[in-house]
Amino acid sequence: MKPTGQPTTDATTPKLRQARFAWCMYDWANSAFATVVLAAVLPVYFAALVPAGGGTLCLFGHCLTLPATALWSYAVTCSMLLVAVTAPWLGAHADRYCTRRRWLIICCLTGSAATCLLVMAGPGSYLLAAALFVVANACFAAGNIFYNAFLPMLSKGAEMDRLSARGFAFGYLGGGLALLLVFILISRPAFFGLTDGAFASRVGFLLTGLWWALFALPAFRHLREEQRPTAGTFPLGGWRGYLCTFRKIASYPDLLRFLLAFLCYNDGIQTIIVVAAIFAREELAISQTSILGCFLMIQFVAMPGALLFGRLAGRYGSKRALLASLLLFIVVTVYAYRMEQAWQFWLLGLLVALILGGSQAISRSFYGALIPPGQNAEFYAFYAISGKCASVLGPLSFALLIQLTGSNRTAILGLAVFFVLGVALLLTVNEQRGRQAAQLGES
Repeated sequence: MKPTGQPTTDATTPKLRQARFAWCMYDWANSAFATVVLAAVLPVYFAALVPAGGGTLCLFGHCLTLPATALWSYAVTCSMLLVAVTAPWLGAHADRYCTRRRWLIICCLTGSAATCLLVMAGPGSYLLAAALFVVANACFAAGNIFYNAFLPMLSKGAEMDRLSARGFAFGYLGGGLALLLVFILISRPAFFGLTDGAFASRVGFLLTGLWWALFALPAFRHLREEQRPTAGTFPLGGWRGYLCTFRKIASYPDLLRFLLAFLCYNDGIQTIIVVAAIFAREELAISQTSILGCFLMIQFVAMPGALLFGRLAGRYGSKRALLASLLLFIVVTVYAYRMEQAWQFWLLGLLVALILGGSQAISRSFYGALIPPGQNAEFYAFYAISGKCASVLGPLSFALLIQLTGSNRTAILGLAVFFVLGVALLLTVNEQRGRQAAQLGES
């Protein structure tokens, strides 16, 4: 299955170059959500909305009073559960009816609308903010299923590592610029006629939603696929669909081992992303301005970091480059446990910036190289489920550790377990054998 205009021999035709650029631009578009809402601004703003004694969460007649860090982690968990349940059906539907682009558009526009509506989450509205975030984050994650599914259709072999890294580089640059605009709004609200930094944050959410939708337009226009359904029975939805896809993936042992490794180490990566800002605010008493400045630094350093790891993967292999990044993530968790000063948070951010984009870009392209032809969206849906189940388990474990130990530091150190397990499983993957099995369509 090829996008319209994708050649069979010449990989440098204008239409293919245009499609690749549009694909990278979607990373530019949705990374504004990742930086402003998921990582840097909303977690801190959300913490300010929650009362000092904790927020009240009532479910099935039972009410709990939870600190801001736990409430935020549970909101992330809820959004990822939503994706995990629906992703098998969505991916199978996209492959069967060639609707990857259509679902990408639906997820993008719904997620950007929910992000814009965060402008309504004023003082005390932490439950409204949490609900809108759950919708927006679920759409952000689900949209990436269909976005990622275009990668194997736009590149092959070593070019896949480079294109994936280029997409992440675009994302870090676009997300960094969006965060810079919001940072200026928050630090100089009076200059823009805004009452205070809190209201400026809400305006920043509105701008983020608009940014996401606007810069996604090239992808909507130039990413194409044949509108011809594939043969075969339509897979089941929900968890039955998940198990159906799992049986297919299980016939490719190295692909399965990589997925299990990804499930483990992505736990740690995604949790670090979503709790870093609120951890810095609650544990180190770092100001919002300093946190935003650090995240800006991360965005702009992560761009060359992603490109660097793309080159390392090309020279030493994807597996070795991934292993190096995961070992450094173990160092990150230990160092975070021992942090005492604000400058240490900046040093930690610099290390995370160098390895974050590379680990994510290589994971995406490594997985794409192990997928058999014609099953991109279905298998990338399973990839998303692995990632989002990881995103469920990571924040959930973090929140539970906080409740059990009363320590944010113990919770952050506990994330090292996910990276250790990821390294152990990744060592069992035979990269060359897995690529050959994918091309032959046999285990």
